[in-house]
Amino acid sequence: MSNRPARPRQAPGAATAADLAPGALDVFRNRPFLLLWLSQAFTQIGGNMVIYGLTVIILESTRASSAVSLLILTFLGPAVLFSALAGVYVDRVDRRTVLVVTNLLRAACFVAMFAAGTFLPLILLLNIVTSTITVFFGPAESAMIPVLVPRRQLLAANGIFTLTLNGAFALGYALFGPIVVALLGAPALILAVAACYLVAALFCWTLPSAPPVHAAPVGVRSVVGSAEEAMGSGMGQLREGIGYIRANPMISWSLLYLGIAASLVGVLGVVGPGFARDSLGLEAKDFVVVVLPLGFGIVTGVLLINNFGHLLPRRRIIDASLIVLGVLLALLAGAGPIARMLQKVESTAGFSTGGLTSLLGVVVAIALLAGVFYAMVAIPAQTQLQEDIPEAARGRIFGILNMLVSVSSFLPIIIVGPFADVFGTTAVILAIAVMVGGAGVLSIVMRGPLRPHELGVPSPGPADRAAMDPVAVAIHSADSEAGVRRAAAADADAAAGHGEGAESGPDGPAEGSGPG
Repeated sequence: MSNRPARPRQAPGAATAADLAPGALDVFRNRPFLLLWLSQAFTQIGGNMVIYGLTVIILESTRASSAVSLLILTFLGPAVLFSALAGVYVDRVDRRTVLVVTNLLRAACFVAMFAAGTFLPLILLLNIVTSTITVFFGPAESAMIPVLVPRRQLLAANGIFTLTLNGAFALGYALFGPIVVALLGAPALILAVAACYLVAALFCWTLPSAPPVHAAPVGVRSVVGSAEEAMGSGMGQLREGIGYIRANPMISWSLLYLGIAASLVGVLGVVGPGFARDSLGLEAKDFVVVVLPLGFGIVTGVLLINNFGHLLPRRRIIDASLIVLGVLLALLAGAGPIARMLQKVESTAGFSTGGLTSLLGVVVAIALLAGVFYAMVAIPAQTQLQEDIPEAARGRIFGILNMLVSVSSFLPIIIVGPFADVFGTTAVILAIAVMVGGAGVLSIVMRGPLRPHELGVPSPGPADRAAMDPVAVAIHSADSEAGVRRAAAADADAAAGHGEGAESGPDGPAEGSGPG
């Protein structure tokens, strides 16, 4: 969160298998690209390590989840407020200079955070400054890729950057951050990340110069005009993105799924350390017992989706995973009673499981499974967006969607901290479990039977469709056949009016029912 990702125009979201086809990794033979990628890896992983380290520092010093909410918001706020303005100025200066200067400034901010100790107002202020600087780094990094990489390798380069972005959270927040805090402490982690940004600045310094194409005046009038241009462009793109989403309910649902996933990560980041302290009897820094298995579970889920995801309709994978994820979060909230029950059964039966029924054993198992099903929500939803948005508008619309997802995660993060302080972290996690599981049920009920393209069958009849979509039969037992006929008619209209894949076009037909 502290390092907003570059938004590749050609491969937004999760990279597909085509992005990393045989020979695609040859792009690493391009030394300037390799150095830019190493810079991204150091800053993305380091930025996520900082999130973990600052969460531990703030929670241990304030013992208030609401303070962690403020921390998360200081990461997200500048990206939403200043992204459009930053893009205007990045195009007016040498991009290599932007990359070097922003990395040096962020390294200085982290050294200042180390010096700030546990003084919360100064930590939050420095974090706002760091996040604002990062807003300028992201577009400069993205614009540098086509400068360094020939056109034929752009797709591979963007895919690699996207995979690195997706893996940075697991490596930084779930692996290296907890390890460094456990071994050296949170303040030492802040200094280590400052060193990462200095190394990244050195990598960027070795890149070739990338001056602006047209020189621009730098007077007061230019500054005011640029600001007005950026804000006007940003509002216009926002209106365009919202209009496109409203006209395409399938995209609305995919955005809803991604919003749930993004909010869940933010909520767990806010209440997780307090949950480790209050419910598990651990120190806040020992939240690693939840985060690490969660990260491994996400990796496992990605592998399962890549290998077996084609065997089931993508929408049903998302629906079922949301429901199972809700159940697992509820089990996590009740991990204490579950562990005591299992230990009682173990004692009565007279066998030993080697500590698997201990509280930590139960928490680790639940977190591992939760990571698997989290991936089974996020990855298919990202893929669905890639398929539904036309290629010509993909970069622009994905930028708006990413901003909307960030905005949608604000409210739960703002609310969850104070609620956790009043009602306790266990109650908050239980409430989140009900909402996540309920979203899965709502998706099944509101969206109705699967459509032919979702079933992978060109034109199934009503009976075949009901047999291939038993969930619809169970949920819509009274009117499933009518629902099937309505969906089939809508598909026929789409094919007649727009051709194959019409739903992914900007004027595609509305789905039967949805949040839009």
